[in-house]
Amino acid sequence: MRLPFFVYGTLRPGERNHDLFLRGRIRSEEPGLLRGAVLYDGPGHPYAVAGSGGTVTGEIVTARPGAYGELLAALDRLEEYRPGDPRSLYERVERDVSGADGRIVRAWVYLAAPAVADRLRTYGKPIEGGDWTSGR
Repeated sequence: MRLPFFVYGTLRPGERNHDLFLRGRIRSEEPGLLRGAVLYDGPGHPYAVAGSGGTVTGEIVTARPGAYGELLAALDRLEEYRPGDPRSLYERVERDVSGADGRIVRAWVYLAAPAVADRLRTYGKPIEGGDWTSGR
């Protein structure tokens, strides 16, 4: 399924991985919100953790049709997503996100893998307001 991606950390405009991974591979990007997740500050990048009560700010990124497979593989590597491997840092999951105009978009989101999420819930520091780029 060729879903757009919801990005909330180093892949956002102006952040270090935006141009490295998205330049030339995307057709569009727009502000978006992921509800039902809490954002935690990790070393060097944030982690979204599924949970009630939170909202994460990010971008909805749509790949160019000819670049979709390449972008998907590149983002899976960046996020250290390895299906079925307990050492994965993130899981790529389908979630509903809200676009800038309020419409609901189904998108791929990289959420903290279960072991990482458990540690963050216990020891992590939530990012107030759910926006990793604000106040930095």
